[in-house]
Amino acid sequence: MIFVLGMSHRSSPVTIRERFAFTEERIPEVLEELRRQGLAEEGVILSTCNRVELYVATGLDAQAAGRELKKFLTTLHDYREPITDEIYALAEPQSLQHLFRVACGIDSMVLGETEILGQLKKAYDLALRHRHTGGRLNKAFQRAFNVAKQIRTETSIQRGSVSVASVAVELAEKIFTSLADRHVMVIGAGDTSEKTARAFIARGAKSLVVANRSIERGQALAAELGGRAVQFDRWSEEFARIDIAVSSTSAPHFILGRVLLEPLMRLRKNRPLLLMDLAVPRDIDPAVDVMPNVYLYNIDDLQAIASDYLQQRQEEIERCEAIIREKAAGLLAARGRSEGGASVRAAFGS
Repeated sequence: MIFVLGMSHRSSPVTIRERFAFTEERIPEVLEELRRQGLAEEGVILSTCNRVELYVATGLDAQAAGRELKKFLTTLHDYREPITDEIYALAEPQSLQHLFRVACGIDSMVLGETEILGQLKKAYDLALRHRHTGGRLNKAFQRAFNVAKQIRTETSIQRGSVSVASVAVELAEKIFTSLADRHVMVIGAGDTSEKTARAFIARGAKSLVVANRSIERGQALAAELGGRAVQFDRWSEEFARIDIAVSSTSAPHFILGRVLLEPLMRLRKNRPLLLMDLAVPRDIDPAVDVMPNVYLYNIDDLQAIASDYLQQRQEEIERCEAIIREKAAGLLAARGRSEGGASVRAAFGS
């Protein structure tokens, strides 16, 4: 059985999701431990700003799998508070349908976004390279990627604004009316930061500053977009000039709080400052949101804008869901025929 246990922006706020986030470096050893404890025969872990999910092939029944995997996850992260609906548990065929929905962007905060497919492929490849997948998950994930391709070509689900970056820029435009005279800084030059920086420049932002731990990576992105790069440990010096700061690093703790921001705001002469925290775990202490002229939005706050697209694409969602149900049923039927054939061959010794 393929089983899914996880949490996403639909079930849990960022304050909980950030407690369960995995770094890429840690995932292989966690998968190894899952298998060592007999909770999974195969496994893939997907950890993004919007979701943390365990995909496992297991011999446990659905009730035991849900109970034991939840215990494993909460113990691993030393999470001792009560948790119920924040975590979902799905057995077949719902687990396969969920995987396909994730791959297609239907379960994303921004409906139809394409970034999640790349993240899912990366998570699968990591597990594959460390030999934590086998026949069942290999077939399921390959089918998910094919379904995503089919939905992309046969439906209009991905038309329009389809990324967290573009929604972030739309929010900034609503706050400032125009970006033509606004100075933007991105902290971190990973995939999310890069997409957001490109979106701001495309929508007419006046200037761009990139701060990244790898100055070479920051310089490359800044040069491509006509901006400039600064050393990561000097990003706060830019606050006197910028209007918008977008932070998306992999830091395990806050990199910006009131103690640091208050003197920076005095240097700015209290001009309005928009802070967009797209990191999980969060980069910016939520306490700064009560400061005068500081406007902080985190990844969950983008949900309100993303929800607008949901109504616009409801008809396309129904088409996508029909394809997903058909493909999930087909995969289960094919597996049943394969396993049935194997049983017959074993019985007759051939």
